[in-house]
Amino acid sequence: MKMVVLMKQTFDTEEKIVVKQGNIVEDGVKFVINPYDEYAVEEAVKLRDEFGGSVTLVSLGPSRAAEALRTALAMGADEAVLISDDRIPDDEYAVSKVLYTYLSKENPDLILGGNFSVDRGSGQVAIRLANMLSIPHTASITKLTINGTTAEVHRDAEGDLEILTLPLPALFTAQQGLNEPRYPSLPGIMKAKKKPFKTYTLEDLDLTEDEVKPATKQTELTLPPERSAGQILIGEPAEAVSELVSLLRTKSKVI
Repeated sequence: MKMVVLMKQTFDTEEKIVVKQGNIVEDGVKFVINPYDEYAVEEAVKLRDEFGGSVTLVSLGPSRAAEALRTALAMGADEAVLISDDRIPDDEYAVSKVLYTYLSKENPDLILGGNFSVDRGSGQVAIRLANMLSIPHTASITKLTINGTTAEVHRDAEGDLEILTLPLPALFTAQQGLNEPRYPSLPGIMKAKKKPFKTYTLEDLDLTEDEVKPATKQTELTLPPERSAGQILIGEPAEAVSELVSLLRTKSKVI
């Protein structure tokens, strides 16, 4: 089985976000594998060990993303591809098109990715890519079972459970609960240094800058306002409720 895992390198979730002049400051920041992508890597490695085949990691980002790919190789993936070009905008449509251009020639049996990236949180790339490849897609899966040429998946749906059967090839995005991602072992880290690692630019994919123009335009980027201290309402319940309603109308202006 030929499997591809879509990966992204993101800020460590413990990092403090600093914005200056509409841009996120990256100096001194720790970057990690997007947490949801770790579930996708683990699932692909487990399926490879069970059914045979290969696991290829594909990431689109700056050169520093190589570190995240090396970590995933140490988890057990077989090879990695980094598509890195400053002319590719940080736009879901453009990213999907670049990934489509590469993957349409690879013909994988299964594509896995994280439910969303913790930096942008849009969850658009996977479903856009599946649409471009004309393959079925299911998001937020918590269980995956391969049965020949079909896959059965479980997914959370507003507190309920959906069980779906889809033909392969297909694209699935992983949610917490799908598995427990392993930590890279020392032997795995050493082996990762010798595994195939390819880097591509737009020219390597026969794409031009005009073909990957963004579909959206970011006009502003700011941090949310700091939370003010909470207020405790003292008095009898009826009085407190009356005061709360008054504050919601005059101060918060939410009613």
